[in-house]
Amino acid sequence: MAHHAREAEVIDTGSLKRRWATYVAGIYILTMGISLAIRAGIGISPQSSLTRTMTLVYTPLSQGTYNFILELFMLFLTYLVARKDFTLKNFASLIPAFVLATCLDLNLMLTRSIGFQDYYLKFLLLAFADALLAFGLFLMIRANLVLMPIDMFVNTLFKRTGLKWGDIKTSFDCTLLIVSAVIGFTFLGGPKFIREGTFMNAILVGQYIKLYFFLFRRIRTAVASHQRRILEQRPF
Repeated sequence: MAHHAREAEVIDTGSLKRRWATYVAGIYILTMGISLAIRAGIGISPQSSLTRTMTLVYTPLSQGTYNFILELFMLFLTYLVARKDFTLKNFASLIPAFVLATCLDLNLMLTRSIGFQDYYLKFLLLAFADALLAFGLFLMIRANLVLMPIDMFVNTLFKRTGLKWGDIKTSFDCTLLIVSAVIGFTFLGGPKFIREGTFMNAILVGQYIKLYFFLFRRIRTAVASHQRRILEQRPF
């Protein structure tokens, strides 16, 4: 799952059971962040914007369901791009995608009573939501297990084209925003859920993840230093 050398620094190489626990916890925290960002009501991430817009176009399906459909579609696109490199193991990515969809619907239900009229409180809620979302991503990176189909598609394009991973991810997010806006104009009279919070999300999530990497390195260094001092103080 690590895309850069700096991400490799936080990878957990311990027991598989612990890593899966970390991964599932990351998914739950991430979906709680998404849910709170939606409740803030001042704009959400490109992916969430598209799936949330679809819940207004065809209401019988939940956002979690639309999210899973999007992940399924991205897995199909990954197959088209990867071709011979696509294996049965790639279908394993649908398992965490299903877990994410389930957790998203659960957290949307748990947070449905949350709503603020004051813009300042909405802003604070979104900032907190993005912090949760980023921490969930951080835990999933640390677990280093199965890629979600969307990330798998971006990674496959990265390997095939040689373009920078960040550029591909940015282009992908912009494409989702455009699709969301087009659907909004076509069926709802205008784009929905694309506001200042959408751009806040793009900035804050990346900064929060940088902060978590920094804190992890500091804590790891402090723990290692403490353990060294204990060993040095032991009588021989």
